[in-house]
Amino acid sequence: MNDRLKIELGRRYRFSASHRLHSDELSEQENRRVYGKCNNPHGHGHNYVVEVRVSGDIDPATGMIANLMDLDGCVEREVIEPFDHKLLNEEVAVFRKHVPTTENLCKEIYQRLKHFPDAKVESVRVEETSNNAFEYAGEELWDRLAVQQKGKGSD
Repeated sequence: MNDRLKIELGRRYRFSASHRLHSDELSEQENRRVYGKCNNPHGHGHNYVVEVRVSGDIDPATGMIANLMDLDGCVEREVIEPFDHKLLNEEVAVFRKHVPTTENLCKEIYQRLKHFPDAKVESVRVEETSNNAFEYAGEELWDRLAVQQKGKGSD
């Protein structure tokens, strides 16, 4: 039995950004049908709330799983500075090729933070509005679930 206690920390951050939901793979008519008012050629903005969940063992010397100043610095560098007050479609390279849906934004933020050295990034949750929130836990989770399902076999 493992005597170590896994602790998770959730920390929230905020940034404002605008985007236009538009896919070059769809016709103008299809874009309007699929994305509705979010396909406005001038874009629209959101005040995003991002929750980063990390886990790890408690350091006996500090009593923490990660120094919050280190986590805050990483999020500031990797997420806030590149995204805050930006038009995502034009000012963030990845969204010049991919539609900046909140699903894709959530996945991109996870990718930018997953190498945080002091704790394991478990998931990233992005709240776009009071009605819409998306959470991504990385490909590793889906790979583990697939292996578990495969191991169960079909009876």
